[in-house]
Amino acid sequence: MKTDLHDLSIYLKNRAYALGFSECRISDVDLGQAPEHLHTWLAAGMHGSMHYMEEHADLRSAPALLQPGCVRAICVRLDYLPATFAGRQKDTSPTPHPNWQHRYWQRLADPKAANVSLYAQGRDYHKVVRQRLQKLADVISAHLPHRYRVFSDSAPVMEVALATKAGLGWRGKHTLLLNREGGSLFFLGEILTDCPLPIDEPINEHCGSCRACIDVCPTRAIVGPYKLDARRCISYLTIEHKGSIDAELRPLIGNRIYGCDDCQLICPWNKFAKIAQVPDFEPRNHLDQASLLELFDWTEEEFQQRLQGSAIKRIGHAQWLRNIAIALGNAPPSRTIFNALKARLLHPDGIVVEHVLWAIQRQEEGLIKKGNF
Repeated sequence: MKTDLHDLSIYLKNRAYALGFSECRISDVDLGQAPEHLHTWLAAGMHGSMHYMEEHADLRSAPALLQPGCVRAICVRLDYLPATFAGRQKDTSPTPHPNWQHRYWQRLADPKAANVSLYAQGRDYHKVVRQRLQKLADVISAHLPHRYRVFSDSAPVMEVALATKAGLGWRGKHTLLLNREGGSLFFLGEILTDCPLPIDEPINEHCGSCRACIDVCPTRAIVGPYKLDARRCISYLTIEHKGSIDAELRPLIGNRIYGCDDCQLICPWNKFAKIAQVPDFEPRNHLDQASLLELFDWTEEEFQQRLQGSAIKRIGHAQWLRNIAIALGNAPPSRTIFNALKARLLHPDGIVVEHVLWAIQRQEEGLIKKGNF
C-alpha cells in the first residue's frame, strides 16, 4: 500500500508536538544565497578562531554532502526558557511571567552574580534534541524506508537558513532565528532525508526598523543588521575562543561568564517566548543563582563532576576560571575577591594566570582608591 506523503507529513508534525517540540516544518535543501553570505563572512575573518567554520564551509553549503540523496530538511524548534527563571514554578503555563525579563537585567546588574546564558544552565541540549529527533525519524521509518541523518548543532548544517526556508521564523538582525509565537529562546534541530515530503512556505520577516539588539550589545559585536563579528561577541569569547581575550574587551564582558543573552532578551519578540516543556533545561547546580566567588572556588574535580551532562563542561576548567577571573576583575573592589584571585596565581595554565593578574591589578587599583589597600 502506497503511503500518502501529505498525511504522513501531518502525522509527523503531530508526533513532533507530542515529543515536546514547539513546531515542525519542512523545506527543500536548496540554500539559495546563504552559502554566498557565509563565504563573504568567512573572507572578512569574522569567524575569529573558529577554524572549523572555514574548514567545513563546503559541507555547510551543500546538505547533500552531509546526507547523500537528501531532498528535504525536517526542521524543528524546542523551547528552552527555564520555568523557574521565567517565574512559573507553581503552574504549568507555557507563558512566562510578564516581567520575567526584568529578572535577567537585575541579575546582570549585580556585579557579584555569575551570569550564565539561559540555554546552558540545564542539560546539554545536543543530546536532548537529538534523541527526540531520532524518534521523529523513526516515525517515517515505520511507514516507508528512507535514508536520513539527524542534526542538532552537531555537524556543519546551516540551521538558520533551513529553518527560515521551512517557515519556522525569520533571521533577526542579531542573526538568530525569530518566531512570532516563540521569540528566539529555542534550539533548532534537523532531519535530512530522501523522503520527498510536502514542503512548507517561508514567512515574512518582522524586525522592521527595530535595532534594539544592535544597540544593546555590550561589545558592539553586531556591526550591522544581520552581520555579527564573532571576534567581539561575548558568547564567542567565553565559549569558542580558547586563548587570551583582548584587554580592551574584558571590561565590557561584565559578569557574563558563559555566553550572553542581551541581544535576545532585549528583543520585543521575546515577550512571546515560551517556557520549556521538557524538564532537562531547568537550572542545575544553582547556576541561575550562583555568585562569582562560589564558582571560582570550584576545583577541577568539582567542575567535572558538577557539570557532567552540561554543555559548559566542554570549555574545560581552565577556560572557566579565565572567564570568571575577568568577571571578578570587573567586580567592585573587595579584599575577599582580591585574596581569591591571589590564590589562583599558581595555576599551571598561563592563560588563567594572565587573566588573574589583570583582575588583581583592577582590584588593587580599586582598593587603593577606596583607601583599603
